[in-house]
Amino acid sequence: MTQNHLLREHAPISDKGWELLDKEARERLMVALGARKLVDFAGPLGWEHSATNLGRIEPIQGPFGSGITAHRRRTLALVEVRSDFSVDRSELSANDAGAADVDLHSLDDAAVRMASTENIAVLHGWPQASFAGVTDASTNPHIPRVKDFNDYPKRAAKAVAMLLRNGIAGPFGMAMGPGHYTAVMEFTERGGYLLSEHLRNILGGPLVWAPGVSGAIVISLRGGDFLFESGQDLSVGYNYHDADSVHLYLEQSFSFRVATPEAAVWLTGSIDDVP
Repeated sequence: MTQNHLLREHAPISDKGWELLDKEARERLMVALGARKLVDFAGPLGWEHSATNLGRIEPIQGPFGSGITAHRRRTLALVEVRSDFSVDRSELSANDAGAADVDLHSLDDAAVRMASTENIAVLHGWPQASFAGVTDASTNPHIPRVKDFNDYPKRAAKAVAMLLRNGIAGPFGMAMGPGHYTAVMEFTERGGYLLSEHLRNILGGPLVWAPGVSGAIVISLRGGDFLFESGQDLSVGYNYHDADSVHLYLEQSFSFRVATPEAAVWLTGSIDDVP
C-alpha cells in the first residue's frame, strides 16, 4: 500500500495512523470480499497493468491494400474502482496518543461499498465494464428458492448434482447474500442439526457471506473456471484534507472473466425476500 499515485506522503497522517488505516481496511475487506474467495485470483500485477490478455485475435484490414494479413489481439480492460471516506483529524490524533476506540465508521461504509461492488461485478456481472458475471454467464437453469428453509439442502444437492452431470468436479462453495446467509446460519433443522453444517457437508466447501449478492450461488472450486485479475489490489489513498478531516479513498483495479459457464448454479432469490 505504498504506490506513489496514492499520494500518501502528502497526507497529515503519521506512520502510526497509516498503520491503523491499512490494518482496519484489510480486516473489514477480508470479511466482505466474498466473491474472490471462490474464484481464481491472479496478481496484483501493478497499477500500470491495464488489460487482460484474452488469448484471442480478430482480423483487421491490412495497410494500404498491400496484401498483408493482419489481426488484432483481443484484451479485456481493467476497471479502476474507488470508494471515498474521511477520518476526523481529532481521531487520528487520538490514535497517535494511544486511543483504542478510534472512530472509523466512514471506512467501514467505504469497505462495504467496495466489497459489494466487487461481489456484484464478479457474481452477477458488470455490463458497462464488459464483465459477464457468474450468474449471467451460467448455462445451467436457475433453481428458485422456496419459503421453507428446510428445503435448502435439497436445492444445494440439486445444484451439485447438476454440476456433476456437466462433468464439473468439486469441492463446491456457496456465495450467499446477507439475508440468505443470516437465515441459513440461524436455522436449525428438525432434530436440532444445523442447516449450515448440512450444507457444508453437501458442498464439501465453504459458505461465504457476500454483500450485494442476490440469493445464493453454488460454484465449483476445482479452479480454472472463473478468473479474477488484479492490477492494483485494494489500497488506501489520499485525496485532500481540511481543518477538521482527512479525505481518503479505497482503490483497486481488476478484471473478471468466465472460462467455464457451466461451472456454477444460481439459487435465485432477492436479498430482501428472506423471512
